[in-house]
Amino acid sequence: MSEKIAVIGAGIMGTAIATRLLEKAHTVFISDLDAAKVERLVALGARAAANPKEAASAADFIIMSLNHADIVKAVVFGANGVAEAASSGKLLIDMSSIDPKVTAEMSEKLLAETGMGWVDCPLSGGAPGALSGRLTVMAGGTRDDFEKARAVMADLCANYTLMGPSGAGQTTKLINQLFCAVQFQAVAEAVKLAEAGGVDAAAIPQALAGGRADSSIMQEFMAKFAARDYTPTGRIDNMLKDLDSLQAFALKTRTPLPMTGQVTEIHRLLVAAGLGSKDSAEMMRLLDGDTAPG
Repeated sequence: MSEKIAVIGAGIMGTAIATRLLEKAHTVFISDLDAAKVERLVALGARAAANPKEAASAADFIIMSLNHADIVKAVVFGANGVAEAASSGKLLIDMSSIDPKVTAEMSEKLLAETGMGWVDCPLSGGAPGALSGRLTVMAGGTRDDFEKARAVMADLCANYTLMGPSGAGQTTKLINQLFCAVQFQAVAEAVKLAEAGGVDAAAIPQALAGGRADSSIMQEFMAKFAARDYTPTGRIDNMLKDLDSLQAFALKTRTPLPMTGQVTEIHRLLVAAGLGSKDSAEMMRLLDGDTAPG
């Protein structure tokens, strides 16, 4: 069934999400401060909206794919924001990765002031997963809103799970990012070790497939890292943002995360070297001794 969907945020993920929804014959309204990004999606069939309010006014489902909680707050509650067009018949689906507590607070505020539901739907699988409809999405919200969002999620996800009330999806995403960040570093180090030992690093995923060391990250990224293929699939500074949120959560709960702490600082070094906007494959530059932005 075709739905009217607003997508607010046309970065790497927002563009992939909007592209997939257009391919599945949904009507997509796009809002972003970068006019060039909007125009690229308009060329694929999306309809441009001047601001989040205009996009939300035209749609029944509003998807946000944004970088920070402050941006999410401004988009929802600021001037010409989503809340100005909100109603109980619409549903906000936040696919950003932000603080769980802030998410719960904003969700409660939107519902109290407008009657509009909010489902936090952070994702795993990156742009390739969105384009193929194979994302993993961990959701937080009410069961009714979770099921309502399925009309959209069905075309984006292979795995869509309700983890608990508002904010629970964001907490689960922090756990997901812990696994991803540590594994990315492990893949980079394994590539260097393979190269030092005269082994074809790109052959490692096949050799280890089905064993205990196997993982989707190794299968998808080891050959990419070995080839020093820096094609964007995500941003290092976005991962650092999530790792910082993870560390703050761990501090509040007194949860020891020694390995995650080291990987967080490696990401901070990459950002300090000017590689924050680049792909995770840029981790190879640090191990290669070349951290000049490419």
